[in-house]
Amino acid sequence: MGTITRREAIGTAAVGVAGAALIGGATSQASAQETSRVAAFAGNHTPKPLRFDPAKLTGLSERLITSHWENNYEGSVRGLNTIETRLAAAMADPDYPTVAYSGLKREELHRTGSVVLHEIYFDGLGGNGEASGSVREALAIAFGSFDAWEAEFRRTAMSLAGGSGWCVLTWNAHTRSLHNYWAWDHMHGAVTGAPLIALDMYEHSYHMDYGSAAARYVDAFMANLNWEVIDARYRAAIA
Repeated sequence: MGTITRREAIGTAAVGVAGAALIGGATSQASAQETSRVAAFAGNHTPKPLRFDPAKLTGLSERLITSHWENNYEGSVRGLNTIETRLAAAMADPDYPTVAYSGLKREELHRTGSVVLHEIYFDGLGGNGEASGSVREALAIAFGSFDAWEAEFRRTAMSLAGGSGWCVLTWNAHTRSLHNYWAWDHMHGAVTGAPLIALDMYEHSYHMDYGSAAARYVDAFMANLNWEVIDARYRAAIA
């Protein structure tokens, strides 16, 4: 057997390193593909269409509703899909920095909350605002009267005016009770809460129609609530 020169040895080692890199890269790509197939990282969320004609709401313009749906809600759906695919890629990389992963997980929660709350918001519109059903009776019992519930809901909403966040009527499954919760952003809410009404108090939801007159926006929102939908949510939550 001949003697291997130093140059040949270096060349052989380089080939070995390159081969290992290719194998490692292929393995990483395969892992990413496997991870992306699981439901948690699928990244295949699709926007839920409006269930009403945005031109027929009272006091909320078609332009406002369409802009809100396309730019804020649909944008969050796209963002959530992007974050999930990036989480899949990060999970395929054992050396991915934990601080960077923390940022992805925070954004996952933020985008998930935005998608869910916006769907609750839009699906709750399209009605005549006249409360009915078992949820109306339950609110009257929980707050002393239906009017008392509405006054507290409105006050909670207005406490967010000029800032950001959500006012959410929630069935708290832990305490088995109804509450109006104050949510500064998409990530606040009762841990065991089922949202029944979600009122978006970010300025993008009303500024186009009402400027800083948030109270008039709240009036319009309440006038367009579909209480059949809200009652169905309540009955499903307590079942």
